Amino acid sequence: MHGLKKLYLPLLIVALMAGCGDKKDGTAEEGKPTQVAAKVNGTELTVSQVNYALQRIPNLDKDQSKAASLQVIRNLVDQEVLAQKAQSEKLDRDPVVVQALDAARRQIMAEVYMTRKLGTPAEPTDAEVSDYFNKHPELFTKRKIYRLQELSIKAPKEKQEAIRKQLADSKTLNDFVAWLKDEKYPVQASQGVKPAEQLPQALLPKLAEMPDGQAMVVNTPEGLLVILLADSQVQPVTLEQAKPAITRLLQNEARQKAAKAELDKVKAEAKIEYVGEFADAGKEAPAPAADTTPTAPAESAAAPAAPAADADAISKGVSGLK
Repeated sequence: MHGLKKLYLPLLIVALMAGCGDKKDGTAEEGKPTQVAAKVNGTELTVSQVNYALQRIPNLDKDQSKAASLQVIRNLVDQEVLAQKAQSEKLDRDPVVVQALDAARRQIMAEVYMTRKLGTPAEPTDAEVSDYFNKHPELFTKRKIYRLQELSIKAPKEKQEAIRKQLADSKTLNDFVAWLKDEKYPVQASQGVKPAEQLPQALLPKLAEMPDGQAMVVNTPEGLLVILLADSQVQPVTLEQAKPAITRLLQNEARQKAAKAELDKVKAEAKIEYVGEFADAGKEAPAPAADTTPTAPAESAAAPAAPAADADAISKGVSGLK
């Protein structure tokens, strides 16, 4: 049953964090249905715990709910058996377990605070959706399906200009790869077909303007990424088709902005000190390392920042590379 496998025999730490239920005799008050779903050595597992687990199973329909609830209570029993055994062996006092529980508690509390503080972001207006649609033709009216070939090259900064020049001078991709091997640069090659919405937004405008057979160079933390546009096909989408995705994206952007504002506000009200070897953490952090592979969904709020594309889509002479 879809989603139930993720609930089966989770990590012992999760079971410990959930804690043991209250030890009661389980006798229902007269006229009231019992809320006990199972007992393990006298410890009660409740219907509320089952319902909570059911809520975490995605796309669970009513026809599956009965069988799912039976599997969930079996899983909870397995958890409780292991948790009780762990406690009998005093594993709940193990420093590693204590640290894991503390980290999990801190994360859960932070997430619950933000969820309740921010609520559900308002749905964007039709004008806002239309404005986003019109400002991103590469995603919609001029949307393409791209067949890409990629070469991830490990190289120190002082060698990168020579690599760029060699790419511009190469007549075919095979010639360029042969040169890289002769120079003993570690190279990983890949290829694939991706629609516009599955490419980083920072790269997409450059790719949309490139003719087939042309390449661009992207800086990465370990060297360079050469992206060759082997082929592309125009497959536009209408505003009506794009509206759900744009709505989700704008809502996610609004939520991220509100979350950052709330975090900044709470931090401003707090007294924060970085001590000893962590003193530099109080300084403004550098931008995170860019993702080196163009796989982030354009509509995902969690999409990592794309690497900065080279201003020149280089190597007009690189042809016959399909």
